[in-house]
Parts: sequence; C-alpha cells; structure tokens
Amino acid sequence: MSVDAGVVVSVNLSERKTVRKTPGECGELVFDRGFAGDAHAGDWHRQVSLLAQESIDTMVAKGLDVGPGDFAENITTSGIDLVSLPIGTVLRVGQDSLIEVSQIGKVCHTKCAIYYQAGDCVMPREGIFAVVRVPGDVRVGDEVRVESLGDGTCDREEGSL
Repeated sequence: MSVDAGVVVSVNLSERKTVRKTPGECGELVFDRGFAGDAHAGDWHRQVSLLAQESIDTMVAKGLDVGPGDFAENITTSGIDLVSLPIGTVLRVGQDSLIEVSQIGKVCHTKCAIYYQAGDCVMPREGIFAVVRVPGDVRVGDEVRVESLGDGTCDREEGSL
C-alpha cells in the first residue's frame, strides 16, 4: 500500500447512527460538517470516517460476509495506508474536497454486531476520522491523495473542542 495515494472504492451513508451504511456512488462533503444526509455529520471531530478495503478483506478472510459500509465508514479506500497517516494530515479526495485527519481509531464502548460475529472488529484499530476543510463531491474512482502530512495535531481532534 502507498502512503501518499489511493482510490475511493465506495461512498457510504446512513440516516441513522449505529447501523451499517449504504454503499453508493457519490456523496457531497459539506464544509466543517461531513457528508450531506449522513447521521455522523456534525460539529465535532469525527465528521467523516475512512476504512481501507484491505482492512475489510482481512475480516472476509476470517469468514465474515462484509463489504464497504458494513463498518459504518463513510469512505472505503484502496491502495493508501490510512493508519500510517499522522493526525493533521490533509487529504485531497476527488478534485475539490480536502479533509484533515482528526483521529486514528476509536474506543468502542459497546461491541457492534461485527464484533459478536467475528470476535473482532477492524474499525477501532484501522479506521480513521477527519473533518471537512474544503467541501465538494466525492465519487467512486476518485483519487485520495496526501496533500500534506500532519504534525500529530488537529484543532478539531477529540478533547480540543
């Protein structure tokens, strides 16, 4: 996997939290909110979530029938090593959108259905979260490219609000 570029495999949205997201072809990123119409959009540090297809493939290899959106990620990527990106890294997604990495992984306070099926879930370790710095449309097939590596900080990271 590359540390500087990859591709959007799926754009996944849901109107409610705590459910798998529905894969689609495109979505609209709204400045400092997240995806229009997505339950996780809002004024916080986890506006957009990303997970690599390679992480999903790991769960498939463990026997799960899962795919893009099943881990409630907004953007499923391929070819870019998401978890190696430091907080503060700015990613260009498609032609116009810029997002900034605000968190790597997360604490799961309640175990999800995936965890109970497989005894494991990759999102807490391998998912990343970002805030929208420049809005725009995101489509399947769009490039995901590192614009600048972060310094380990983001003004919207957890605890800084």
